[in-house]
Amino acid sequence: MKSLLSALLGTLLSLGLAPAGLAAYPEKPIVFVVPYAPGGTNDNIARLLAEHLASELGQSVVVENKPGAGGTLGAAYVAHTKADGYTLLNASIGNLAIAPQLVEAQFDPFADLTPLANIGDSRSVIAINPKLPIQTLAELIAYAKANPGKLSYGSSGHGSPGNLSLEYLKLLAGIDIVHVPYKGSAPALSDVIAGHVDLLSDPLANGAVKSGHLRGLAYFGATEAPDLPGVPSLLETYPQWNFSGAFLAAAPSGTPAGVLGRLRAAFDKVLATPEVIAKLQGMGITPQRLSPEDTSALIRKTHDISAQIIEKAQLKAQ
Repeated sequence: MKSLLSALLGTLLSLGLAPAGLAAYPEKPIVFVVPYAPGGTNDNIARLLAEHLASELGQSVVVENKPGAGGTLGAAYVAHTKADGYTLLNASIGNLAIAPQLVEAQFDPFADLTPLANIGDSRSVIAINPKLPIQTLAELIAYAKANPGKLSYGSSGHGSPGNLSLEYLKLLAGIDIVHVPYKGSAPALSDVIAGHVDLLSDPLANGAVKSGHLRGLAYFGATEAPDLPGVPSLLETYPQWNFSGAFLAAAPSGTPAGVLGRLRAAFDKVLATPEVIAKLQGMGITPQRLSPEDTSALIRKTHDISAQIIEKAQLKAQ
């Protein structure tokens, strides 16, 4: 009888349920931390998911922005908070796999956080201010070679995917473009549209290309973007390109197994919702369902690829 009760209790906890006498989860609002400024892709994803997670979990999910240091400040905040399931991270692959190699990050992405869900993979576009006399990727490279150091690009921060992807392009093409880091995609995009910087690589730019505020030069997908006709795949020029732009959710390591099970089930259900899938695709995100183990492997793989790019491009920690 005791073994039967123990088995039943374990099953209930794995489902995020609890019998009388044990606290049910969640009992209070959940904070969903965005490690970038409001208005960017990471922030937009978090606000979309928060609404649906609240309905699924029966508690409000509050989005809180904690930008800075390439997204590592917010990640460190979550990593070192109480591991009870009430503070979660809406992460990008950049602030887990890339930025900790380039800034003094106060957390270990592999030891201090555990994946909840792989939300999807972003397919960024290289977008440029249309006032520049550049129509194609080939013209961008030719212009940059003829005017070394004259062009500038914005990113959501030092160590972000937008930073590393354009540093990788600089390395492959042999060009010099100046990096201007921001605390999120939204301010970077605004400054490119205003002409304060010349270009950026970010999924948030897809909408600006569609509206004509920016000119798309290349798309990071394997083929031409279905919603960006006329913008060619970067792989047509550089077939060796292999770089993830994943977004994922994580919790502090040490979060109880029952709570993790409840959260993972909620994320799985929300991310399978047609409305959520459609809205993610509208943000330039391709939904990608992976197990927690495969998500951890993706972070490690991106970390290792990034380390090679960082070394070859001679990028320095800040």
